[in-house]
Amino acid sequence: MINNFAALDIHISLASQTLFSIFGFNVTNAMVTGTISLVIFLAIFIYVTQMVKKGKYNRFVGLIQWAFEGMLSQVYSVIPDRVLARKIAPFALTIFFYVLISYWMSVMPGLESITYNHVPILRSITADMNFTFAISIIALVMVQVYAIQQHGQIGNLRRYIRNPIKDPIGAFEGFLELIGEVSRYAALSLRLFGNCFAGEILLIIITALTSYFSVIALPFFMGFELFIGFIQAYVFFILTIIFTALAVDSHGGTEAHPDHTHLPDHSSTADKSSQVTVRE
Repeated sequence: MINNFAALDIHISLASQTLFSIFGFNVTNAMVTGTISLVIFLAIFIYVTQMVKKGKYNRFVGLIQWAFEGMLSQVYSVIPDRVLARKIAPFALTIFFYVLISYWMSVMPGLESITYNHVPILRSITADMNFTFAISIIALVMVQVYAIQQHGQIGNLRRYIRNPIKDPIGAFEGFLELIGEVSRYAALSLRLFGNCFAGEILLIIITALTSYFSVIALPFFMGFELFIGFIQAYVFFILTIIFTALAVDSHGGTEAHPDHTHLPDHSSTADKSSQVTVRE
């Protein structure tokens, strides 16, 4: 068994491979698959949007609506503020559905068999570390944007930078928060990359080992990878929501909030104190 496995000619590349160049710009197989995923993503939601506007429904439209509303309810459950949740929801839902479709592209039949210049055309963009790091950086930047909108620029900086003389514990806490802000997104990108890359390797090895019986063996593993793809997309989605909720949450008072609608109402306290004065 080991000798047969060693005899298999399986080439696995950690980095995405270049298919061709356009004016010196290298186009990789991950870029091509990512573009296909984007087209599928846009086509699905344009179709569903048009069908909903026309009042026409079918099982596919119902499925997409059910998934969309389910994910939207998750946003509301993590961020109770409906106004803020509606700002964050489009970004988080876009991440979920695009990552889901891109991950599922790695499960397509014919992986490693369709080649161009001896390079496989099909490689999920989520198995490219450049993409997973890029989407994590985008998520990090957007979370900071929402935090600045909620706390203001100075208020957001106070989450990380504090006076070490007046508040040494707070300064140390802010330093840890800054490190955690970067490390959590790095871990998120590595988790997505590792799972998708391992899934592609698994399907390739199962196909090579089972040979003619791969038609029987592959559907079970492909179904498993579809489930893993959903889990990874959901994890990226829900952690982005949680990180955003933590960033917009107030720390150390409400003076940093630019929006006065978030300030506590002290009118009742003032009324009570005036009543006490009158009675005295």
